[in-house]
Amino acid sequence: MAIPTTREQLKDYCLRRLGSPVLHINIDNDQLEDRIDDALQYYRDYHYDGSQRTFYRHSVTQADRDNKYITMPEDFIGVIDIMDIGDSSVGTNSLFNLRYQMHMNDLFDISAANMAPYVMAMRHVETIEEIFVGKQLYRFNQHINQLHIDMDWEYDIEVGTYVVIDGYRVVDPNVYSGIWGDRWVLRYTTALIKRQWGENISKFANMQLPGGVVLDGVRILQDANSEIDKLEEEMISSYSLPVSDMTG
Repeated sequence: MAIPTTREQLKDYCLRRLGSPVLHINIDNDQLEDRIDDALQYYRDYHYDGSQRTFYRHSVTQADRDNKYITMPEDFIGVIDIMDIGDSSVGTNSLFNLRYQMHMNDLFDISAANMAPYVMAMRHVETIEEIFVGKQLYRFNQHINQLHIDMDWEYDIEVGTYVVIDGYRVVDPNVYSGIWGDRWVLRYTTALIKRQWGENISKFANMQLPGGVVLDGVRILQDANSEIDKLEEEMISSYSLPVSDMTG
């Protein structure tokens, strides 16, 4: 059969890999669904393909100003940065706009002169902005989905102003079906289902079935735990991104 592209195909693949239909896999469908969810959650948390960096643009509403926070989409798992709000030194809405003053006084003719002095001057302007205005501090927790920006919401931002947020969103397998066929997801989901199978039948240890067959759930459980440990170690060592600053 082809590589799984849906949740049901992944479920069937894992059961076949464990021996179905030749063997009866003693596991309930709800348990299968739970183990698939566990595998996807681990994949999203640690695999570099489980989430993607994106820029999210949000138009501030009156409710945002009243609440003093922005409600984020549920698939946002971390915020890296927010673009500057109210840039007084280099913005276009201020009479103290340094770029405007420089060009008005012909201090830089970037069409005919070296770009290096202009770039250095702009870096200096940004330094002034950082010292006298600074960046807005923010706080975000993915389980609350609220982006708190430490500023005066009544005076520093207007309704309709766009806030651009740099962060990470999970990759939805129902939209990008390639996740269902990811090699690591296939093996890890199978191992989780195998562990659930072992836990189920270990309750009947040493029970002899007709024909002299004895259920060995403990052995299945031990094998599954060993496979899971190896796969999680492989995830951290081979598929995880380097640690970086992220709020979420």
